[in-house]
Amino acid sequence: MRIRTPYLYPDGDIIDLYLQEKAGQITLTDLGDTLRWLRMQTVTRQKTEKQEALIRDICLTLGIEQYRGMLLLRVKQNEPLASAITRLAQATIRVSDLWFTFRTRAFESIQEEVAEFLLELKIPFTPNEKVRGRSGRTRTVDFHTRHPRQSAFIEVLSTGSRAAANAKVDSIFATWSDINYLKVGQNDIKFVSLFDDTLDIWTADNFQFLEQISDVTYWSRPEQFAELVAPKS
Repeated sequence: MRIRTPYLYPDGDIIDLYLQEKAGQITLTDLGDTLRWLRMQTVTRQKTEKQEALIRDICLTLGIEQYRGMLLLRVKQNEPLASAITRLAQATIRVSDLWFTFRTRAFESIQEEVAEFLLELKIPFTPNEKVRGRSGRTRTVDFHTRHPRQSAFIEVLSTGSRAAANAKVDSIFATWSDINYLKVGQNDIKFVSLFDDTLDIWTADNFQFLEQISDVTYWSRPEQFAELVAPKS
């Protein structure tokens, strides 16, 4: 029996649980949906030992078993069914929230790859540079490169979730808009939006939106990116 709960995964998908009664024993399970969802949201699809340990701790704390990729709860005779459903739902929520640790690790990984690429090109750069916007807010730009022919601000767009893609694009657009005054006059700084397109996360609208205010390039095309930050002529 499928039980549709009022709880949601981080991307808004509804959490469904499943009930089976056999020989007087009631078993609740997610049929593997939670760990499957987690794998689908990540870039590398590989969990670290720390993340595996966190999943084990969550299950131990809430009295949940892991069985063939499923989260499973054997309901005790004196336990109200509603309480058991809530307990298993809590486990699915806490395990799926590990997506945020995956996302942070994936983003840090692409940041490191971009830094290594710039070093190979022998382009001086400053990571995480603080820039004051016209709004008075301080904006943090991922990289500020300084090539003899062209200085550039680079923002890296990387995520393992479609749900987070639009929010990331909106955030970068806001940053570019706030510091747009630096593109004129003697500064002549190029704005580069570098999309990590190793997964099919982004839409054409995402690219077109940022093309209005920056040069859009893709991590799968390193030559194009290199020409933007280190033009040959």
